[in-house]
This record gives sequence, structure tokens and C-alpha cells, in this order.
Amino acid sequence: MATFIFQSMGTVDEKQSSLTVFFKDIQLIFGASYSQIAWISSIMLAAMYAGGPISSILVNRYGSRPVVIAGGVMCGIGMVTASFGNTITHLYICVGVVGGFGLSFNLQPSVTIIGKYFQVKRPLANGLAMAGSPVFLCTLAPINQFLFNQFGWRGSFFILGALLLNCCVAGSLMRPICPKPTGGQLTQTNGTPKRPTTDRSEFLDLSLFKHRGFLIYIVGNAVMFFGFFAPVVFLAPYALSHGFDEYSSAFLLSIMGFVDMFARPLTGLMANTKWIRPRIQYFFSFAIIYNGLCHLLCPLASGYGGLAAYSVFFGIAFGMVCALLFETLMDLVGPQRFSSAVGLATIIECCPVLLGPPIGGKITSVNKAENGFGAEKTHQSVVPLSLTLLLGHSRVLHAAWCRSGAQLLSRVSLL
Repeated sequence: MATFIFQSMGTVDEKQSSLTVFFKDIQLIFGASYSQIAWISSIMLAAMYAGGPISSILVNRYGSRPVVIAGGVMCGIGMVTASFGNTITHLYICVGVVGGFGLSFNLQPSVTIIGKYFQVKRPLANGLAMAGSPVFLCTLAPINQFLFNQFGWRGSFFILGALLLNCCVAGSLMRPICPKPTGGQLTQTNGTPKRPTTDRSEFLDLSLFKHRGFLIYIVGNAVMFFGFFAPVVFLAPYALSHGFDEYSSAFLLSIMGFVDMFARPLTGLMANTKWIRPRIQYFFSFAIIYNGLCHLLCPLASGYGGLAAYSVFFGIAFGMVCALLFETLMDLVGPQRFSSAVGLATIIECCPVLLGPPIGGKITSVNKAENGFGAEKTHQSVVPLSLTLLLGHSRVLHAAWCRSGAQLLSRVSLL
């Protein structure tokens, strides 16, 4: 099961990250600005996050298997139809909207099913599943460059659309778990059958907005996501603008993906220990701080060696945050409410995800600098705010844990 979740998660992040190697040439072909090109990734990410509530409802109603299969079909159709596009708007619709919703139908079911299959070693399972993203990124970033050189961006999109149909295979092998009897089933009380009632688990649990820790979590993440994906989008174009060739620029993403590949499972392994798991909120805050420091120091990198070193540290930081992002939320709200929590969190986070890279591209264009420093400045401006909120989140949870020491001891004993 972990293998197929690994593949599904890898497909999600691979599409949004490794496609950046095409952006420089698409910009020249369509005569678009940095900001216009950045909207492709932004719309795709925003659609992926905006589709969270819909995906949550479908998963609660039908299970993960059919939702992942439908998402794989949408991703394949989106990339294939994008290969016939003649305008940048066509790419917005096919790659951004259709492909983004397809990714949403892959992401949310994959992370939800982890909480259903794993309890004691759930942080490790999350880390291993999330490792699919860097593995696919590490291998497909240079493959995308090869496909572009051989078939052009249209042929590459067509081939990638066919590869994305493998999500249907991964989804078909996600064995559903038999649900427990719910209030919607007929029950007997004093010999009188009750009328069926609506099961709240089939829809979104809006009572989460009364959960103080959940509110702090989504506010902190919303601020962070203004700059979280911008460095990934602009890394390859930044290297190209400094005179490095296409393969060397794409290889920076491979370096980041290779390091990220080991960072995520190792982070999950560390988070599963008896010393860190009860304090996983603090561990998540540390990962955010480390991530921000990497981007703050990036302007000091000089030459290809400096960019390679930045990619290494960025891979570690990115992997730590991604491995803990959903595990932290699951630890906060519990497995039963996790599906609704993911849906509500992603719909709120879609706005900063949508606006982050275009704002970075606009800063780059305004400064007349054909590099990615605009994205880095955007990230620098939002990281301190996000750190404050997430650290406050940790303190809230720590106080809650102190008031419920018995529950904490019972959780630690599971280790």
C-alpha cells in the first residue's frame, strides 16, 4: 500500500515542480512575461488546493480508490489537451485548472488513507509516502529536458499526459477499509426502528473552525505559502539567466529532489521517536525556521557551486516541512476529522499559493532582473510572520497537552 501511495504522491509534486524546465522556452514562444508564465504553476497549485473540500467530500462518501482514479484521468487529459494549445490562456485552463483539480483528487485521498492504515508508525509512513515526490522530481526533471530537446514542449506534454495515467493504476490498488456502522443506518430502540439520519462524516466538519489550534495552523500556513513554492518555480529560470545551460539548470532540481528524497523518510523516522512525537508541533516549527533561513542566505550563493549547495540545503528544508505538514495536522485534529481538516485547510491556502509565484515574477520584471531573486524576496518577507504564527501554534498545543497529561502518556506508550 505504501508503494502505491508513494507513486501517487510523487506524481502530484513532480508535475508542479519538474514542469518548470519548460517555462523559459514557453515564455519565448508565447512572448509572455515572467509573471504570466508563473501563473501556470500558480493556477495549478491553487486548483489543487481549492479542490480540497470537493475531494474531501468525495473521499468521505466513496473512498480513496475511485477519487484517485478520477484524478489520474483528469491529469492525463489536461496534459494531452495542453499539448495542442496555441495561447497562454489554453495552458492556464488545461495545465492549471484541469490538471490542478486532478492533482487535488490524488493528493487528498493519498494522505487521508495513511491515517486509516497506520497509527503507531504514522509519522514514518507519512515520511515514506511523501518521499515519492522528490524521487519523481529527481528523475523526471532531466527527463523532461531530454523530452523537450527531442520532441519539443508539445510532444513532451503529450508523453507526460500518458505517464500521469499511472495514477489510475495506483488508485485501483488502494484497498478500501470497511466502514463502521454509522448513524445513517437503521437502528433499533425499544423495538422501534429509527429513521435514517445524515452522516456528518460524509461531508465537511465545519466545527473545526472552533478548534483554536486548527485556526492558528491554517493562518500560519496561509502566510507561509505566499513564498513556499516560489523558489521551486524560479530555481531553473534563475540558473538559466546566469548563463548556465539547460541541463545544468534542470540538474539543480534533481539535486534538490535527490536530497529531499532522503530528507522526508528520515524526518518521518525522527518524528516517530518517543522524544519528538509528543512534541511534533515544535519540530514542525523548527523545520519552518530552517526553511526560511535557507532562502534568506540564498543571495550569498555565487557560481554554480553556490547554487548547488543552496539546492542541497533547500532539499533538506523542503523535505522536512513536507514530511511534517500533514502529520502535524493529523496529530492536531485526529484521524477521524483529518479528511475534513485537509479540505478546509487547502481551500484557505489556495489564495496565497495562487498569488505567491506571480508576485515573485512581477517583482522580477519590475526590477528588470531576469532571475529568481524576486521570488526569494517574496519568501523572505513572509517567512518571519509564518514563524511567529507557527511558534504560537506550538505553545497553544503545549498548553493543551499539559492540561491533558493522561492522554499524552497514553500516546507515548503506543510507541
